[in-house]
Amino acid sequence: MSIKIAIIGAGSIGCYVGGRLAAAGADITLVGRQRIGNAIAEHGLTVTDFLGYRQQLSLSDTLRFSEQTAAATDADIALICVKSAATESLARELKDTLNPNAIVISLQNGLGNAAVLREYLSEQICLAGMVQFNVVNRGEGQFHQGSEGGLECEANPSMLPHIPLFDRAGLGMAQPQDFLSIQWAKLLLNLNNPINALSGVPLKQELSQRDFRRCLAMAQAEAISLLNVAGIKPAKLTPLPPHWIPKLLTVPTWMFKLLANKMLAIDPLARSSMWEDLEAGRRTEVDYINGEVVALAQQLNREAPVNQRLIDLIKAAEQGGNRQWAASQLLATLKQ
Repeated sequence: MSIKIAIIGAGSIGCYVGGRLAAAGADITLVGRQRIGNAIAEHGLTVTDFLGYRQQLSLSDTLRFSEQTAAATDADIALICVKSAATESLARELKDTLNPNAIVISLQNGLGNAAVLREYLSEQICLAGMVQFNVVNRGEGQFHQGSEGGLECEANPSMLPHIPLFDRAGLGMAQPQDFLSIQWAKLLLNLNNPINALSGVPLKQELSQRDFRRCLAMAQAEAISLLNVAGIKPAKLTPLPPHWIPKLLTVPTWMFKLLANKMLAIDPLARSSMWEDLEAGRRTEVDYINGEVVALAQQLNREAPVNQRLIDLIKAAEQGGNRQWAASQLLATLKQ
């Protein structure tokens, strides 16, 4: 019998992960919004990646879509992909819904979602997880992985029997011991999300402009300084240690392209999920990305003006403010 996996919050990441797992033989239930379900019902679910992978699937007995969390009742594994602001309300819903033996993995932005899930789902095993890659919703049920990387979650023996499935799906599921250091390392990279959203251009084009990279370097350097004070050492997720990356980002573009070709190994059309949220008129997750840096600063009785300014600019953009910043203009604003 194939393992039953529910993807709760099946947006771009959820549909892509669900499609890869379904293609590898898992029994998948996607739980998401009606517009996503309608697109998949009409066009099928197509998952592709920047290396040439392509798989098209149709809804069936082993690939279902529902708008109701009750559809996840018999799941062996529940992958949580809802926006971080919805975690607590979802946990309340799932408390009397999920199989008590289920493994629940948060594949969300931010640092505290697994703790919120554990508060309500005391019978289930709740693990923090991470998605290292970017996914673009191309419409008509098509979801494209635009950058390299796999999945990770907190180490737990209950996951060991299921790792081969994730490997067959081409997703992996690494289980590092010091997951907090991994989370902070990923968050440092995600500090680019608001910059990309404000730039109005794809990730590759944004990172090819030195002043946008300087904006990211400022946000990362500010966060790393606070992590040093807190005694938190972020993991090395890239060929360079995290504290070297801000320096690399500021070098001339010709040198950056030469030294950081892996950072630019991104699909030309890939954008951040924060850009997608602004485009769709949805509330962004900036409070769970740059907001984590500001929260750490407050815990340390310090300030994080660059990350706070990015939060302010994104919130202004959510209300109809500028979403087409020139690189030099954004840099000058962050330096104020």
